Amino acid sequence: MLVAENLTKEYKDVTAVDNVSFKVQPGRIFGLLGPNGAGKTTTIRTILNIIQPSSGRILFEGQPLNDHFFNIIGYLPEERGLYKKSKVIDIILYFARLKNMDKKTALAQADIWLKKLDISLYKNKRIDELSKGNQQKVQFITTIIHNPGLIVLDEPFSGFDPINQQLIREIIISLSGLGKTIILSTHQMDTAEKLCSDIFLINKGKEVCSGSLTEIKKRFGSNSVRINFEGDPSFINSLPSVVSVEKSESHTPFSSMEINLREDVLPKDFLKDIMGHLSVTHFSVIEPALDKIFIDVIRNSK
Repeated sequence: MLVAENLTKEYKDVTAVDNVSFKVQPGRIFGLLGPNGAGKTTTIRTILNIIQPSSGRILFEGQPLNDHFFNIIGYLPEERGLYKKSKVIDIILYFARLKNMDKKTALAQADIWLKKLDISLYKNKRIDELSKGNQQKVQFITTIIHNPGLIVLDEPFSGFDPINQQLIREIIISLSGLGKTIILSTHQMDTAEKLCSDIFLINKGKEVCSGSLTEIKKRFGSNSVRINFEGDPSFINSLPSVVSVEKSESHTPFSSMEINLREDVLPKDFLKDIMGHLSVTHFSVIEPALDKIFIDVIRNSK
């Protein structure tokens, strides 16, 4: 587990990170989110010891950062940095050796990952002969080849088409399943929503929202449900549990509605109230999208 305690980073004219604390649990994907200039990259660089915090501390597995820590971390920076004139395999081996991997093990792992990412054909090609997406795959391999315990991914999907985004998502999920501690920083809220177990939203260096994705959706969601049904729904407006009704476009033979309920009403109780009057074919609680939560929270924090 990675723990940041009262992390602060001050520069001459600005506090980039302001008394931030969080925990990143093994086997969970931790989404570090925020608008441009929010303090995400400074937080990441402080975790990686690229810059020193003005105050606060970072612990990994209960211990302060030390030389051993840097051999068990994998970092994919937002600013890509591959040597364009070097061969793919040479680049991968170079980064593996920086993490104390022996050459034989590194070669074996390189072949595994090149095959998994479908770029074995380019093993002996120069980096500048590859497409942007394939260059990104090579950089991703250099991040994880040494089997790190902590993985920090800053905008990992940049440059990928939808098929390769899905491939990388599946790999990240599989690494989480192996118990890796993963920090994901991205502007793609739909991706964060699909991947992240926990969310930490930062703005102007300060925490504005944090918790499990489930808790956050519950905290910021309205008490609304969606139903598909057959029958006459006119009675629904008159129910004391209902605040408002909105008819939805339906792509099925059935009618569809979104109903906003009073805050003290349980969706299951509302369902009981309508079952005797309508033939309900679908019933679901509406959760707010993460991008809407993101926009609303940031606006309210200004």
